[in-house]
Amino acid sequence: MQLTLTQFVTLDGVMQGPGDPDEDTSGGFTQCGWLVPYFDADFRRFIDAGFGRADAFLLGRRTYEIFAAHWPKFSGDPVSDALNSLPKYVASTTLTSADWEGTRIIGENLVEEVKALKERPGRELQVHGSGNLAQTLFAHGLVDTLHLVTHPVVLGAGKRFFAAGGLPTAFRNAATSVTGTGVVISTYERAGSPEYRGF
Repeated sequence: MQLTLTQFVTLDGVMQGPGDPDEDTSGGFTQCGWLVPYFDADFRRFIDAGFGRADAFLLGRRTYEIFAAHWPKFSGDPVSDALNSLPKYVASTTLTSADWEGTRIIGENLVEEVKALKERPGRELQVHGSGNLAQTLFAHGLVDTLHLVTHPVVLGAGKRFFAAGGLPTAFRNAATSVTGTGVVISTYERAGSPEYRGF
């Protein structure tokens, strides 16, 4: 399976608390819910199409807990149907149980477990949000495709998506579109290491 990561960010790279006013207030962050004003039919089509390509999900603990509290209550749309029926792997060393059907906790040997999952047949092993997990995956070169969903807003504070000290990686732009509310959806495929030249 290809490991694909979808991440919502602001123009200044903030990924914290996009979807709900109380989603992630850690560090004193007070600007949660910044994504919602930009959600429209174009955005929904992108989300639905993405979940339609999934064969499994890999989630960080916090994202898993948010999803598990919400999506089992729903059915009949591409997102809930995929999340409720497909395997879910939670990267955590602190979570002791996971009641959502089809969930398995991994984490003690996370990198090796993810490599093994990628060797399985299938289309996409999808990561959504899960900022700390995403940074670990980037650090070990495990992300094959990045869907970077950039919102036209600057917050000036909050957790950034690309942390300092990450693994230098080159990507190739495979597709870009713009929603009716000005959200830029860019798909990047890993292309090895950066090249360094002079003029």
